[in-house]
Amino acid sequence: MILSPREEKVLSLVALGYSDKQIAVKLGISYGTVRNHVDKAVLKLNAQNRTHAVMIYKFMKKDWLEEFYEANNNTLERGSILSD
Repeated sequence: MILSPREEKVLSLVALGYSDKQIAVKLGISYGTVRNHVDKAVLKLNAQNRTHAVMIYKFMKKDWLEEFYEANNNTLERGSILSD
């Protein structure tokens, strides 16, 4: 099943180890909305939890995190990702 662009963005940040609170601040949405996106992604991917969802999505879309990396100026530094 395909994730929405927002679900994919949230799952990307989850994959990089960001907390739900950090993701909420980064995306300018509420903590509850972040949780909803994570929960929907877990359900759509038939995963057991958020970590499992990340693994499943990576297997489904091989270049997913690489594309995210390139979109963030080839860096995964927390400061640069959270500050844009």
